[in-house]
Amino acid sequence: MILTLGGLAFLSFAPWVAAVVVLLLVVVVASYRQLIKAYPNGGGDYEVASKNLGEKAGLVVASALLVDYVMTVVVSVASGVDNIISALPGLAPFRVELAVIFVILLAAVNLRGVAESSKAFALPTYLFIGSVLLMIVVGLGRVALGDAPVAESAGFDVQAHNLAQTAFILLLLRSFASGCSALTGVEAIANGVPAFKRPKIKNAQITLTLMGAIAITLFVGLTALALFSKVHYAENPCDLIGWAECATEPQRSLIAQIAAATFGNNSLMFFVLQGATAMVLLLAANTAFNGFPLLGSVLARDSYAPKSLSTRGDRLIYSNGVVLLALAAIVIIVVYQANLTVLIQLYIIGVFVSFTIGQTGMVKHWLTLLKTDPPNRGSIIRSLSINGFGALLTGVVLIVVTITKFTHGAWLVFLMMPILFMLMLGVNRYYRDVAKEVEVDPITTFGSQGDHAIVLVGKMQKPVLKALDYAIAARHVSLEAVHVSIDEEETENLIIDWAKQNIQVPLNIVASPYRDISWPLICYIKDRREEYGSEVVTVYTPIYIVGHWWESLLHNHKARRLRQKLMLVHGVTIALVPWLLDSSELIYGRRSRPIPGQERRGEPVRSHPIPRKPLEPVAVDTTSVTVSQAPTGPKSSPASPPMKPRARPVNPNRRKRK
Repeated sequence: MILTLGGLAFLSFAPWVAAVVVLLLVVVVASYRQLIKAYPNGGGDYEVASKNLGEKAGLVVASALLVDYVMTVVVSVASGVDNIISALPGLAPFRVELAVIFVILLAAVNLRGVAESSKAFALPTYLFIGSVLLMIVVGLGRVALGDAPVAESAGFDVQAHNLAQTAFILLLLRSFASGCSALTGVEAIANGVPAFKRPKIKNAQITLTLMGAIAITLFVGLTALALFSKVHYAENPCDLIGWAECATEPQRSLIAQIAAATFGNNSLMFFVLQGATAMVLLLAANTAFNGFPLLGSVLARDSYAPKSLSTRGDRLIYSNGVVLLALAAIVIIVVYQANLTVLIQLYIIGVFVSFTIGQTGMVKHWLTLLKTDPPNRGSIIRSLSINGFGALLTGVVLIVVTITKFTHGAWLVFLMMPILFMLMLGVNRYYRDVAKEVEVDPITTFGSQGDHAIVLVGKMQKPVLKALDYAIAARHVSLEAVHVSIDEEETENLIIDWAKQNIQVPLNIVASPYRDISWPLICYIKDRREEYGSEVVTVYTPIYIVGHWWESLLHNHKARRLRQKLMLVHGVTIALVPWLLDSSELIYGRRSRPIPGQERRGEPVRSHPIPRKPLEPVAVDTTSVTVSQAPTGPKSSPASPPMKPRARPVNPNRRKRK
């Protein structure tokens, strides 16, 4: 596509450009075999750069890889959708919707777990490799027999652009840069070595070598068939002279044109190959869904990313990383309308940044080892030579890619990378400051004395009685129930109900003329701590457990806001007393099937729900109700006078202030 910008004559340079890409791929594969051997614990280029070149170099690599993983998903999915549209042109208006749906499906499959996703992706991958190899063999066989396949675009001429000598060189370099997209994914194996079976290093190296050999075979075969069948592909379809439908019909992909020329248009093998190509391009995004969460977990381990990225789900996958990658990819797909011609310009910048810095770090690694005078000096020198040549070659390619792609949209990548760099650096500094703040020192001491419990009471309901029951069972030194009065009628009803239940726990009424619950309660607790000293106050509050997601929108909001404010008060702890609504049985019902990991560990499945314990009556004796007025802030409201306070009974557990 890039070479035809200069006219059909420029296609004669395609074999030479492809040869340089193949050479680069061989060098990179050989270089990463050394990296896997030296750093088998995952992290790949990030770990190599961090340990050998310092923190800043490691973060540059990490930011480049994160961007590249996102772009791998975007470009792979957009390319897969292009091939689907090549076979079914009627789907062209739904390009963006299809791309978003495929990203969601990929994320869902990965969230099922590593083993499950690899099984789902194996068959399409083997089908693609087999069908493309068959097409290459059949196509080259026809060429050898003198019946070369002819592409549907072979009769179209291409509108050439006037190129100066400098532009001619840049065009060749730009085509080489685009061809280097064949190298993306190589680094993912080095990042994911811990996911391999034992022996991890050997299996990872074998996989990397096989991947390189398959990629080279398919790349060379498709390039040769495209030249023999005279495929003419243009960046702007209307540059194809002789194609009148360029404005209304999508341009078929290169593989679609070769398949139609080799097997016959709309033949069975044509649709098989298109289906396999679309699937493998969509599944190529799985490289990123494997690599991004692993890299995120390594960054979280080193405190450069939120700790949530290092949390494995019940399927042993880093679920948060999968979700984050899917969301980022969907945003870019929607913004760029899944336009592959535009998106491809954002590609491979990040991967060659990581290639170059990673190989430079490996050179430093081997030089450091040589200074120790090791017995395997010859092996180290060989590895040093491979990585040194790899660093030089990928560095040159990085310069070429940057120059040729910057003005075509790659500037966005160079904007995103510094932002990610600064964010990761800021996260690390934040975690460092928090760790310093909370570490134990000889100056800070704790001397809490006393144990008091408060049960928050709104209305006379079963959850309140259960909270009272829990507080009584905990045997605190002192216990009271507190009701914040925002409605005098409801308060009077509560006092009557409290008397009818004959509960022996004293009920204190705190007036709130401004109908705010949290501030009067906080002032009440602070006054008590001033009076009784540094005692620990445990606040019991009921919480509803629901079974439907929409029920959570209808409950617990006022209590949640109250808890958030109480947590800012010194000396206060909060005890949540769950009350299971009937709908919560749905949660236990779902556990009738084995949870992930239960079968692997051989644990028995508990198919019955957890039984409920019948509510036991609270001890009944006498009634003690106290009404007090808590401070309500600097404001006053003459229209809403506070309730008249009553004398508080003397607490026998009262301690004198020091």
